[in-house]
Amino acid sequence: MKKMMILLVIVTLILSACSQGKTTENKSEQSASGQTETSKEAAKPETKKFKIGINQFAEHPALDAVRTGFEEELKALGVEAEFDWKNAQADVPNATKISQKFAEDKVDLILAIATISAQTAKTATAENKIPVLFSAVTDPVSAELVASMEKPEGNLSGTTDMAPMDKQLKLFTELKPEIKKIGIIFNTGEANSEAQVKMAEEIAAGMGLEIVTIGINNINEVPQAVDAILSKADAIYTITDNIVASAINVVAKKANEAGVITIGAEKAHVEGGILMTEGLSYLELGKQTAQMAKRVLVDGADISAMPVESLKATSKAVNVETVKILGLEGAKTFAGAEEVK
Repeated sequence: MKKMMILLVIVTLILSACSQGKTTENKSEQSASGQTETSKEAAKPETKKFKIGINQFAEHPALDAVRTGFEEELKALGVEAEFDWKNAQADVPNATKISQKFAEDKVDLILAIATISAQTAKTATAENKIPVLFSAVTDPVSAELVASMEKPEGNLSGTTDMAPMDKQLKLFTELKPEIKKIGIIFNTGEANSEAQVKMAEEIAAGMGLEIVTIGINNINEVPQAVDAILSKADAIYTITDNIVASAINVVAKKANEAGVITIGAEKAHVEGGILMTEGLSYLELGKQTAQMAKRVLVDGADISAMPVESLKATSKAVNVETVKILGLEGAKTFAGAEEVK
């Protein structure tokens, strides 16, 4: 009987030990599994998808290139974003409504392409201070978008498309020294254009040149304005005016038919038939603006302390068909220029 009892005690102890071992093993596995799942979850980066409203004042190659460069560069930088693109069709009330809608929707950031779109975005975000980045704006200080280029002091900053006007005006005298009067057509309702006209007058005066201007209010006035400027000037300079840019083919066609030399502020003008430019790339300008957007959205940079940026590099472009029309084949000024048709 004693032997039986001893045997039962031994068996009970053995079974108890096995049970405790399995329990410990299960707990250990659960703990390891829990740690693995937790570490996997911790390893997953938390990415936010930002909503960006794009207010583009008009649809033409230069402004389109800004938008393309901006979107492509943000993706290349790994920023998850949903783009809500709106075209104001060169209409101020449209631009105003677009900016107001973005403000109501409380988007994470507004990209305002061109001066008027930027001005409406500034007004629309006066209360909620949604960050606004502008691009293709020539003089953001004169347009009252920022306090200064170095310290914006508000909820706006961005990139300027200030053209190397001295280099561009010099092209006229290089191609034809007889040129004395240079005509400019500009939108009287755009601060960006008025600032360029004033700058052109100052630079031209130092070169012994005279600037002749014709003001317009809408795209329908462009043909008549070109005819008027051709009767007063020896050549035509197309600044970065959105209305003029939208009708650049009309300007180029009439000037070419009259045998008049034209110089544009940027490559898109040359692609539209203008003879030549030495300017900046709007695609690269858009990319640079995207880099600023990443600093605001992802890195938490204070937009009020972000200086307005500009591109330093310029390049020449020449329209080979216009060269033939004007009989300027072999001109030394075209050396090293990109040829476009």
